[in-house]
Amino acid sequence: MNDTQKTISLVQELNEHRHAYYNLSAPTITDKEYDKLFDELQRLESETGLILSNSPTQTVGYYPVSSLPKVQHPIPLLSLEKTKQVSELAALLARSQALLMLKLDGLTTKLVYEDGKLMQASTRGDGETGEEITHNLPSYQNVPLSIPYKKRLVITGESFIHTHDFERLKEILLDSNGKKFHNARNLVSGTVRNLNPKTCAERCVHFSPFNVLEGFEESPYSDSRQIRLSLLKDLGFDTCPYVAVEGPAPSEEMVASCIDSLVAEAAKRNLPIDGIVAIFDSFRYSKSCGKTGHHYKDGLAYKFEDEQYETILREIEWTPTRSGEIAPVGIFDTVEIDGCDVSRASLHSPGFIRNLELVPGCRILVSKRNMIIPHIEENLDRGKYQDIIPPLCPCCQSATRIRKRKICYGKIIETVHCDNPACGSQVLRKFEHFASKKAMNIEGLSEATLERFLDLGYLNSFQDLYHLDQYQEKIIRMDGFGKKSYNRLWNSITQSRKTDFVHFLVAMDIPMIGRTKSRVLDAVFSGSLEDFEAAALGNYDFTVLEDFGETLNHNIHAWFSNEENLNLWTELQKELTFHSKEEHTMTREIKENPFMGRTIVATGKLAHFTRDGINTKILELGGKPGSSVTKKTDYLICGEKAGSKLKKAQELNIPILTEEQFLEMIA
Repeated sequence: MNDTQKTISLVQELNEHRHAYYNLSAPTITDKEYDKLFDELQRLESETGLILSNSPTQTVGYYPVSSLPKVQHPIPLLSLEKTKQVSELAALLARSQALLMLKLDGLTTKLVYEDGKLMQASTRGDGETGEEITHNLPSYQNVPLSIPYKKRLVITGESFIHTHDFERLKEILLDSNGKKFHNARNLVSGTVRNLNPKTCAERCVHFSPFNVLEGFEESPYSDSRQIRLSLLKDLGFDTCPYVAVEGPAPSEEMVASCIDSLVAEAAKRNLPIDGIVAIFDSFRYSKSCGKTGHHYKDGLAYKFEDEQYETILREIEWTPTRSGEIAPVGIFDTVEIDGCDVSRASLHSPGFIRNLELVPGCRILVSKRNMIIPHIEENLDRGKYQDIIPPLCPCCQSATRIRKRKICYGKIIETVHCDNPACGSQVLRKFEHFASKKAMNIEGLSEATLERFLDLGYLNSFQDLYHLDQYQEKIIRMDGFGKKSYNRLWNSITQSRKTDFVHFLVAMDIPMIGRTKSRVLDAVFSGSLEDFEAAALGNYDFTVLEDFGETLNHNIHAWFSNEENLNLWTELQKELTFHSKEEHTMTREIKENPFMGRTIVATGKLAHFTRDGINTKILELGGKPGSSVTKKTDYLICGEKAGSKLKKAQELNIPILTEEQFLEMIA
């Protein structure tokens, strides 16, 4: 044992003896033996300069504060991009030597040391600004208040409560709502920000560093994260457990094995965790990876499961969509998840509401599934459910009906419907879709403006949009309007008269026909609405097209068999002009490229394209955009957060391209 290890060991041993003497009234050693150990600890602290916050030699009192001052972080304390795929961790580890580290479930904390003394402690806050919590650090269980390193040292780590301590504390402590704490993270967050450090002392808060922001620059190994962490350990810090990954690209099996060993270590040490962090060892390499406004790009946080946040459900809102389905949405007290305020989430169906026994006023757990979609996971106050499915449409007061339909694997799902085609909400949503950018692209037609025009009777059909000039004087006199506003709107309507196959087809709102499918049909029928109409009215089998299944084939034929739809299709074209076939042919001249005639699937978050944007680019190259990976797929373009499609492509040995490689190939 070196002197640092002896100091830490003596602190632990003396505290155990103190606990036995003062709390259990069962001394384990004599006073003389205790005094000898105490003197030895004092000597070591004097020689090494290491004094821990829980050392028996420290008799400093706890001093409460009246407020928590704000602290600016010169080096932003940003988070890392998240993933739930081991394959993404393996891909990152293949780039450079890295560390796999436990992701402790607590509160990120920054410590600043000057001349060997702890000068400031603060929370991460929003990454730019945190709160000062220096007053609470003497009440932590394991933070060095004094260290032998005399230069400036700035470290970040996690404040946390061990799992066994939390299990004990949650039985005797209640949160601000008088309820038991749901997780240790919430408890430690409130504890370290408490104004009275005595509260912190009673809750066994520990600190574990995971990064060095400043310090050890003089070390010959200063570029190594692993070396800097080992130097922290020599100073008496209980660093976060990690595994160094070196050598050639690790397999997913190897990465999974490392994760298992770290999880086992966490269980052994009663550490609260919610994932694993992979981060590059070299600070220089990390810096070269760059950052966004939200996260650094030098690592990944592998999440075991979606984090859940407790809040209160205030309302269940039912809104008719343009298809007539009345969609339920849960409105709840705002919670912050991954830096975003979340206050509403889809409730999907009556069955979902029934299964969770949801009623306004109940406490719920909310997550962001796959870190993207807000979702209500659990109801903490079950047993109060009453059927709250609306018998009448909340918009037009028509009677509602329950529709049952079969989805994948024979599962039956219920939805609530309004069958009134004149329902104001349905009509409004249809006009919104028609005027949207992906359809007729009429700027200036907001939901509020459309609603006013509908209420005034100016609009009964889509064709009426192109005759709003007959109400020019009345519109100009409307609140919020004027001559300039009207002229801007009318110019936008006029410009939308010249359109193309894709925008017109999207505007028709045939079920499951969006921009990608419209572009495929545009290519197949060479921009001819007449040819497409003939195919839809005839026996054309659309399933022969890439990613066109039986349901979509049925939707197209069924839509055109409806007389009202066919009349809209025909009459609306009289209001518009379309690119000629010559113009269409000119715009579709394609240069020879590696993707011509190939089926290409894109997955993950791309830096230069939206999902529609990448599909458009594929079509411009003469390729075929696919939605799923099959044996017919020729390439997979892979962005951040790639999921099951990446794994499928690897299994099928399909060429995988990064976004940068794709751009280089088409340059």
